[in-house]
Amino acid sequence: MMLRWAGLIAFAVVLGVVFVSLGQWQLRRLDERKAHNEMVRAAEAAPVADWPTWFEAPVGDEAEYHQVRVRGTYDPDHQFVVRNRNDGDLRGYEIVTPLRVADGRTLLVNRGLLPIAAGQQIPDVAPPPPTGVVEVIGQVRADEQGGPGAEVPDAGRVRVINTTRMAETLPYPIVNGWLAMQEQQPAAEGEFRPVKPEALTEGPHLSYAIQWFIFTAIGVIGTIVFIRADLRDRRKARAQASADR
Repeated sequence: MMLRWAGLIAFAVVLGVVFVSLGQWQLRRLDERKAHNEMVRAAEAAPVADWPTWFEAPVGDEAEYHQVRVRGTYDPDHQFVVRNRNDGDLRGYEIVTPLRVADGRTLLVNRGLLPIAAGQQIPDVAPPPPTGVVEVIGQVRADEQGGPGAEVPDAGRVRVINTTRMAETLPYPIVNGWLAMQEQQPAAEGEFRPVKPEALTEGPHLSYAIQWFIFTAIGVIGTIVFIRADLRDRRKARAQASADR
């Protein structure tokens, strides 16, 4: 009897430790998500800066989502069609175009999402950008990650925006990171929709943490109930044995 209880208690303790650890991990994920959201809000609220402010070094978390202004000329001969992109429930594709800046550097600009109807094919050729000098205001973005099949362009078509991989197909170097266009003068023709950042939600981490803690409580309460039932059955057996005698 005691050995069975000891094994049950040990098993409950192990499960409790695991479940509590998983709950705490979800709470840490929640804190990280909140910190990220605050960082994005602060970046979006910051004044528009000149583009070199955030592009002098490889774009990281501290640079993302800041707005910058840049002037230059688009290179229509080396555009990229980014397949299978979405804006909420709206499906489409995005156009990324190199922007040649006056200081000789080149920056990739995501000119926006072009929606397509269900069953419609994504075109192989990107629509031409405005000619002449343009002024773009956009959000700084870091390289997206994916497998080689997603990052490496194939005849100008690609699934994720990774400037390191895209640079391998261009005849000139480009800066690390890219720009999600929000405004442009002169405006582009077509139904371009500015690329939006992901919705700033806290995700399911809190509910997952609560679930793990509930599982822990169920395990503890279940162990106590089992032992009490065992004791009750043992008392009944003793009472019955005494009555029989």
